[in-house]
Amino acid sequence: MLDFKKGDGLIPVVIQDNQTLEVLMLGYMNEEAWEKTQADGKVTFFSRSKNRLWTKGEESGNFLTMVSSAVDCDNDTLLIKVIPAGPTCHTGSRSCFNTAYNQNFLLQLERIVQQRYVESSEESYVHRLRERGINKIAQKVGEEAVETVIAALAETEHDFINETSDLLFHLIVLLREKGLNLEVIAKKLEGRHQ
Repeated sequence: MLDFKKGDGLIPVVIQDNQTLEVLMLGYMNEEAWEKTQADGKVTFFSRSKNRLWTKGEESGNFLTMVSSAVDCDNDTLLIKVIPAGPTCHTGSRSCFNTAYNQNFLLQLERIVQQRYVESSEESYVHRLRERGINKIAQKVGEEAVETVIAALAETEHDFINETSDLLFHLIVLLREKGLNLEVIAKKLEGRHQ
């Protein structure tokens, strides 16, 4: 149960993108804001500057739809995973924290590939790869791996970055084709690290 008494009726709330796991913002809730968030499914804060409840997106339309929540070990901080309906920050940025890039874009890319598998379209490169079968997908991973090595040894940094990007993309497609995902690979690497 959340302890609103510690912070004079307010608790800090960390907002995290459900797909990318990127931290999008920090806000504050009182008990009424938390109850409204649970009832509506849209994240509502208590605005300290406006001295009232404030549903994120009420003016911009960039609502934060709650997917899940977790309370910290002291029961005085909340983590809410959301699906953002646009930029989270009032500046138009994806996050209120000035990150140069989405640190978890590979997870987002994996979900995009998954979506291309589900919602197949003739214009989709993933669809065209899939139509050619696992042998062609695996061959593309091999080609991109060789091109990455060549770029690392004999080409510019720009070429190396491009080839590495191609390799990672095709590897994600191959993982999907095999019914696997990055989580399985991460767990294997984490297990080796221990």
